[in-house]
Parts: sequence; structure tokens; C-alpha cells
Amino acid sequence: MSVLNPQLQQQLEDITSQGQHRSLVAVTHLDQGMIDIDVRQYLNLAGNDYLGLATNRELVAAFYSEQSEANRLESFGLGSTASRLMTGNTLPYARLERQLRELYQAEAVLVFNSGYHINVGILPALTGKGDLILADKLCHASLIDGMRLSRAKVVRYPHLDYAAIEQILSRDREKYRQVIIVTESIFSMDGDTADLAELVRIKDTYRAALYVDEAHGVGIRGENGCGLAEEQGVLPQVEILTGTFGKAYGGQGSFVVGTSELIDYLLNTARSQIFSTGLPPVSVHWLSFVLRQIPLMREQRAKVDQLASRFRDALRALDLQTDGSSNIVPVMVGDAARAVQAADRICEAGYWVKAVRPPTVPAGTSRLRLSLNAAMSWEQLAPLPALIKEALG
Repeated sequence: MSVLNPQLQQQLEDITSQGQHRSLVAVTHLDQGMIDIDVRQYLNLAGNDYLGLATNRELVAAFYSEQSEANRLESFGLGSTASRLMTGNTLPYARLERQLRELYQAEAVLVFNSGYHINVGILPALTGKGDLILADKLCHASLIDGMRLSRAKVVRYPHLDYAAIEQILSRDREKYRQVIIVTESIFSMDGDTADLAELVRIKDTYRAALYVDEAHGVGIRGENGCGLAEEQGVLPQVEILTGTFGKAYGGQGSFVVGTSELIDYLLNTARSQIFSTGLPPVSVHWLSFVLRQIPLMREQRAKVDQLASRFRDALRALDLQTDGSSNIVPVMVGDAARAVQAADRICEAGYWVKAVRPPTVPAGTSRLRLSLNAAMSWEQLAPLPALIKEALG
């Protein structure tokens, strides 16, 4: 027995008693928003494949139909062999970053391995002693970890409370060399949205930079799928805009859009970029393939928006508490154990719904987090509000 085991066992017992224990299940992804677990099918309300691209059989078939003897290693290889600054910067990277520059009409773009890599890499690279990071209190854990790795002073302002930002900056701006305001565009657990135009006004007034994490906005929001910043008309005014490929793009990885100087600096200083093996060519080539479709998927974006609006109305009609204005639809429960029990009952009815508990959300705010996507239909979703009501008692 390891000397660690007694301590770990006690901590696991504490986690379990608080209704926060988690475990893994093996999943097979199907089309039409479905998954298979242990030879049983469920409608998947716990995933982030917002446009249904990762499970689109026709699209995946079209992607692999382009494979040939000539491009098998270049575009469909399974290993990049090294970090990007060594020999891992394969040709698909160059194509993808060029496409992203054109889509965002930006000077430069840099692709990272994941949303976590990008958020723990950028803030420590850009900030140090004498700097201030002002971050929304509900920013994602990866951003929080990036702040912890930074040597800057960190202040987390109340959720969406922009008056609080102004109060801090009007009093303390001159104490700091630089200030970075950090926010998600669409908040991952509440499904609500930031007022990016107001944040642009504030950062311009107080000589700050704005960092917008568009993880849940890219692909699914904006006329061309560039995210909430595009939708709200402030895309060129955001100094640091990041997005992930693991959600609406149906792949893996992340990217940051900015000036040539910013991207060059991050390439040379962001440790999560420098010291990570590059993504496999096949993964990057898939993103390049999908990116050609994203600007054209306006009908799918509209469908998801309509499904989410109709679903929220159905929840509220049953006096269930929900929030937000995106395709992420929370149902607030409060108690972690009660949320887990309700999720289990809903799963028994064929809907894969997960409870979100501390530390992912603050204590007392456990919830069911429902993620809708374009591959679903209203006929699939219609019975769910009543099931949730029944499961919560």
C-alpha cells in the first residue's frame, strides 16, 4: 500500500459525502445529438458539439475522402513529432492560421493545443509585478489558473458588474503599469453573455487591454461564426481574443487573435505553447476543413438559438429556474446531492444530463447544465422540461 493511500481515501470520502465525486464512463458518439453508453442510447445534453460537426457522418466522410497516398502524412498524419518551435509546426498549421487571419481580418493568429493551454499560457506571459488583472468572478477555471500563474495583482469583480470595474480603475489605475480586463463572452456555466461594447468603452477610457475568451461563442455566434465580439460589433477593438476548437468546431485546440507583435511575443514566451508537442496533422487539417463551413452555417446558428429560446420558455412555464441567453441552458438546483440525484433520474429516461457542482460552480449553486446543438430537434427535447420537473420533485 502506498503511504499516500490513507490520506487519499479520507479525501475521497469527503468528496463523496459532499456529493462531488466524479467518475469516467466510456461513450460512443452517434449522430442527431445521440450517444451510446453501455449499449443504451441517450440524447446528449452534456456535450459541446454546438453545430453537430463532430458527429456529422457526411462531413466526416467527406473529410476522409480527401485522403490520398500523396497527402497521407502531410495532412492525415497521427503525430507532429515535436513542439511547434522544433519540427511540430506542420503545413496544416500554416493553412489553418492563414484561414483564421482571413476570417477575423486580423494581423496574426496563433493556435494552441487546447483552451486550457491558451488560458494558462497567455496571462503569465503578458503580465508581471506592477500589473493588474481584473477578471469576472465567473471566469472559467482555466483563466483562474492562468491568473494564479501570473505575478500580477488579481481582482475578480462581481459577475457582469461593470460599475465595479470603473470604480476600481478610477481609483487605482495609475498604480499599475498595465491593466488587462478578462471576461468570457458566453459564460460556460450560466449561459449568459458579457456586454463587450461596455467593456471596450471602459478599457479605452482607462488605457486597459481587453481579453475575451470566446470558447462558447466561436462558431455559434456572429454573422460569420466569429463569436459574440462579431455579433456585438466590437471585434477589431478586442486586444486579446481567444477561441477553442473543441466546441462548435468539433475538433481540438484553441487560437488567439491579435496584432503581429502580440502573436510573436506569445510564440516566444507562452510556456504552454513552447513546451507542448504540436497537435497531430490530422487534427489541424480537420479544423482547416471545418473552418471552410463555419461562415456558411447561419441556418444552424439560428436553429440552435430558436431551440434554446423555446426550451427556456418551456422550463419557465413549469416554474423551473433558468438563466442566460445562449445555447447553454442551466436549471438551478442549489444542493449538490439533489442535483446529482435529479440528473440520475433524467438519465434513466434517456437524456444524458449531468449535474454541475462545486468546485466548478460556487457552493449552493449546483445545477443541471443542458447544452443544445444544431443536430437536435424540438421533438427530441419537448418531453425534457416535464422530466426535469418530476426528477426535482
